[in-house]
Amino acid sequence: MLQALIAPVSELLGKVIPDVNERAKLAHEIATMSERMAHEQNLMQAQANVESAKSSSLFVAGARPAIMWICALGLFMNFFIVPLLEWGTPIFMPDMPLPKFEQLQSGELMTLTLSLLGLGGMRSWEKQQGVARNSMK
Repeated sequence: MLQALIAPVSELLGKVIPDVNERAKLAHEIATMSERMAHEQNLMQAQANVESAKSSSLFVAGARPAIMWICALGLFMNFFIVPLLEWGTPIFMPDMPLPKFEQLQSGELMTLTLSLLGLGGMRSWEKQQGVARNSMK
């Protein structure tokens, strides 16, 4: 949205400010404003993430381990338990009709797993920066 405003504002600068150098300087500041704002927002989010990781509350800092366990259980179910049941049921219970074992939606599971990997990378960064905790309080 901000990009759509840059050209009209630059034209107005040409009419209001007669000095070419001053006009170019203001036009450049306006053009780079959105990048500066996005950078500032990213820095604030990174700081919020660091503070969240420092928290001693299980409900604040425990989100990462919760996601890890959800992913681990989902992958364990999809790629270990369900295939074992599908393989073992006809072998060990041949008289039983073959049940349909439902798997978790793999798209959502992989999205969650990739999110976990991103959080793992963030955790590694925290350890390198010296802001990670050693234990949950």
